[in-house]
Amino acid sequence: MSSSIKEGAISPSPETKLVVEHVSMIFARDGKSVPVLADIDLDVRRGEFLCIVGPSGCGKSTLLNLMGGFLPPTSGAIRIDGEIVRGPDPRRIFVFQERGVFPWLTVEGNIGFGLFKLSREERERRIAHYIQMVGLKGFEQAYPSELSGGMKQRLEVARALAVDPDVLFLDEPFGALDSITRLTMRGELLRIWETEGNTIIFVTHDIDEAVQLADRVAVMSSRPGRIQQIVDIDIPHPRDISSPRYLELRAGIYDQIGLAHRI
Repeated sequence: MSSSIKEGAISPSPETKLVVEHVSMIFARDGKSVPVLADIDLDVRRGEFLCIVGPSGCGKSTLLNLMGGFLPPTSGAIRIDGEIVRGPDPRRIFVFQERGVFPWLTVEGNIGFGLFKLSREERERRIAHYIQMVGLKGFEQAYPSELSGGMKQRLEVARALAVDPDVLFLDEPFGALDSITRLTMRGELLRIWETEGNTIIFVTHDIDEAVQLADRVAVMSSRPGRIQQIVDIDIPHPRDISSPRYLELRAGIYDQIGLAHRI
């Protein structure tokens, strides 16, 4: 832990949910030190939809895992609500590209898996609410093997939301879906976020996906990853992907990651 980081809790500003303070990450591979992240500073606002983009291998997923407490940083600290993150927390849920639904449970069983502390009545009410919200009504007793790829991803999102997380971490959750299903899932996620108000941190390699979804986009450099720009996406939803401002923002992000003349 860096000596400049105080160990105790601090009082964050009311609008700040998560703070990354001078975070660096070094992995040991084959007896060598491999720097992955270098001096990351980042604030995430409460209720914000933040996307993280950057070149392949720049450390986007590593940064997300640090935020979620799955890895300790080599130096620096990450705070949520003023408290240093020291490990995973049931209030903060991950949704991965590799779907994490349980194949032996039905749709109802998957969504209700983390709700064992609730009364039966409240558990059933919450399951029904999220089944309706993600458009799986009529599939309550279906198993994952009976669902399409997009439906499985909706189920994963519903299961994550059912436990009422205050932060939702998504690591390229739509990357394995076909283009039409991906567009549908982006719309579904936006609708859910606007309804539920969770703080969402979303890693993607898809620049269009980031500009379509995010309040702000954090653009990372190549490894060792640094935050080289924060882009405010100042376009209201639903976003017109052919508008001059959309195209300007999109082109600016491509330019930041060095792909402006390759598309």
